[in-house]
Amino acid sequence: MNFSSKKVLLTGGNGTLGSQIIQSKYFDHLLAPTKQRLDITQSASIDDYFFHNNFDIVIHCAALARMARCEENPIEAIRTNINGTSNLVSSIMKIEEKKEKKIRFIHISTDGVYSSKKGNYSEKSATIPYNNYGWSKLGAECAVRLLSDYVIIRTRFFNPFNILFDNSAIDIITSSIQLNELVEAIHFLLNSKFIGTVNVGSRKMSEFDRYKKHKPSLKPCNRNDIIKNLNYEIAKDATMDCNLWLTLKEKK
Repeated sequence: MNFSSKKVLLTGGNGTLGSQIIQSKYFDHLLAPTKQRLDITQSASIDDYFFHNNFDIVIHCAALARMARCEENPIEAIRTNINGTSNLVSSIMKIEEKKEKKIRFIHISTDGVYSSKKGNYSEKSATIPYNNYGWSKLGAECAVRLLSDYVIIRTRFFNPFNILFDNSAIDIITSSIQLNELVEAIHFLLNSKFIGTVNVGSRKMSEFDRYKKHKPSLKPCNRNDIIKNLNYEIAKDATMDCNLWLTLKEKK
């Protein structure tokens, strides 16, 4: 399957991941409207944009991703992450019925849908989020599953050229992937025949060891040093079993 000639609609183009997708030049026909032009929290805004634009694929990156903000304002998390995604899904269903065509939907989720205590979570593991952000992203996944042609990508990513913090925990373990590698994965999955949920990440490593390679001045700390200043829970071991992802890549 080759989508090189297809039009792709990107939500959240101003965010870290969305900006990298635009800069990657992987997508020849990319629509990346501003929030003012396409506000996923407003059904009328979505319907108006869909009426005036044609596309074959959606890469849904728009989200309220700051954990602290989700914790402080769960209503906003619901409105953006759950209701916003549901609005998109509903409008896509209407378009598919009206135009008798299928729209492929790539949804960016999070490893935070897992409990992130023991690690090595597969796509079949129980989804028991540990904070409001994770719950809101899990709610978004439920809406996406109502579509017939979708990929839910559970992931955690970082920009190796923009590590803003000065300390990182030696006892928080993740499968975090570099930003550019996630964009490559999105491009690959978009062009694949895969439908369903897939964990996309890299090898198991502490956050400190992973980031230290890119920011030599980084200092080690413990998870307890971080959570004492937070009003929400964070992961202990968020590592994922990414064998499905590796298998899909091998079949390329």
